Amino acid sequence: MSVTARRVRAAPASDPKQPRRMRVLGPGLITGASDDDPSGIATYSQAGAQFGFAISWTMLFSYPLMVAIQQISARIGRTTGKGIAGNLRQHYPNWLLQGIVALLLVANTINIGADLGAMADALRLLMGGPSLIYVIAFGALCAILQVFMAYARYVAVLKWLTLALFAYFGTVMVVDIPWTEAARGFLIPTFLPDAAFWTTVVAVLGTPISPYLFFWQAAQEVEDIRAEPERRPLVKAPHQGPDAIQRIRLDTYVGMAFSNLVALAIIVTTAATLHASGITDISTSNEAAEALRPVAGPFAFTLFALGIVGTGLLAVPVLAGSAAYAIGEARRWPVGLGRKPQKAKAFYATLTIATMVGAALNFSPINPIKALYWSAVINGVVAVPVMVAMMHMTANPKVMGKFPVHDGLRLVGWMATAVMAAAAIAMGVTAVA
Repeated sequence: MSVTARRVRAAPASDPKQPRRMRVLGPGLITGASDDDPSGIATYSQAGAQFGFAISWTMLFSYPLMVAIQQISARIGRTTGKGIAGNLRQHYPNWLLQGIVALLLVANTINIGADLGAMADALRLLMGGPSLIYVIAFGALCAILQVFMAYARYVAVLKWLTLALFAYFGTVMVVDIPWTEAARGFLIPTFLPDAAFWTTVVAVLGTPISPYLFFWQAAQEVEDIRAEPERRPLVKAPHQGPDAIQRIRLDTYVGMAFSNLVALAIIVTTAATLHASGITDISTSNEAAEALRPVAGPFAFTLFALGIVGTGLLAVPVLAGSAAYAIGEARRWPVGLGRKPQKAKAFYATLTIATMVGAALNFSPINPIKALYWSAVINGVVAVPVMVAMMHMTANPKVMGKFPVHDGLRLVGWMATAVMAAAAIAMGVTAVA
């Protein structure tokens, strides 16, 4: 794409007339919001229904960890001008790159299928009609928007879709919450010595600390460099470093806070309604919505179901896009949503195929809806080697140049990596015992 074309396509994103806060909030806000996809909703619903308010402390605990790891992801992209896979390809063994990319593709495709199925079932609950037709329609819509919509406009659409998450703040407002008990569960950690509890902890931590979020946020920082001509990778333009790092910090703090507040709202809602009513076995987001109808009323049910559809429209493109970025960088393809389709055919083909294969899972004997909860557990386990590689990058001067991560952010990043590893080990030990 020519510089002129880039300027035309990117103009809305860099328009000085836009409020500054709207220009600052970008990759972090979208990444945080996409974390609360139908898979995440199912995970949080199951956690709240099974363990009540006793599990809500995980949201307070996970916030600084997810902020640190997403800041690190963004700084890798902004500093190097390459995504995580691109840096792995250039500086690390090929077997590590290929293994991580393969796991990411498999996990994301399953997650796409589960999310599309959940969106379709939620729309069926609201309107009636055939779920499988809705699966095809949602899958096609997500792929078409990514392939044919200009990058700046597409980012604007994703930002607007984050408003769908306010549905879950609405559900909190229409149900009766015992706030003293909720505050106790949020502020005082509870630990139970059984496999189900630790499986849930891994799932809850694995939802906001998930590989596809790392790859997406790093890739979007690279996209913004391409879209705004004045921006350059920090290794080539060190004078841009202070402003860029400050923007990333604010964007990530806000995006992750939004993500965790929504997750907390879902846990609190299901704890106050489903768990309190003895309904403790919820395996999908739609089961949670259906169970809410007799317990919390039709309005809470409608808000919950609408949230599933809206968050799915945000998350499916992020899942497909992060897989396409990873594979494209690993294969040295031209990548980027800012490129025209004819200039990045393999990238867009990967994105489309991942979405369509995910949709096809809903027509197979494999039920992707039942995999929603376990996909979060798998992501929590897979995240560990990815995070170790990222943390090594942050101290590698060949990768980060004059901008290594060596302050408290690096310490918290290693803490996040250790916590994810410990939670996965604890789950395995209790399961065997």
